[in-house]
Amino acid sequence: MKTTDELLMAQVAEGNLDMLKVLFDRHHLHIYNFLYKMCGDKMLSEDLTQDVFYKVIKYRSSYKNGKFVSWLFTIARNSLNTHFTRNKEKYDDIETIQHKVTDASPTEDYSQLQLALSKLEASDREVIVMHKFHEIKYNELAEIMDSTPGAVKTKVSRALKKLKTIYLESI
Repeated sequence: MKTTDELLMAQVAEGNLDMLKVLFDRHHLHIYNFLYKMCGDKMLSEDLTQDVFYKVIKYRSSYKNGKFVSWLFTIARNSLNTHFTRNKEKYDDIETIQHKVTDASPTEDYSQLQLALSKLEASDREVIVMHKFHEIKYNELAEIMDSTPGAVKTKVSRALKKLKTIYLESI
């Protein structure tokens, strides 16, 4: 039987850092993909993914037996926001790097969906990526975003309508 993420993280929080490898193996691709879909930069996504798992170790004592995936994605969101805040002079604004996918060279292969996603506001793209690509439930999204499940469901619905409009305009 597979040990739950929450049990593994509880062991990590108690000092058994060997269990972090299991959590890393289970979730590093989800975190990388989320970060990549949010910023469109492979190297930055790799660096931030490492940073997320470093923070899991660093802040393991702050884990309070909640849903591990919610806690992990909260760290990922905060890491991305912190990166952009600390590097404001490098980026005109957060949207600049998040929209750079649309300016990709012709040799790079991006799907129509990825292009449409990149045209969304960061907050809309974020809820779609977490809910549809990573299958995070509304209750968990509400926890991550410090909101209510109803408000998150409405936000996802509105973001999907925007995505549909952008996608249909691009084909």
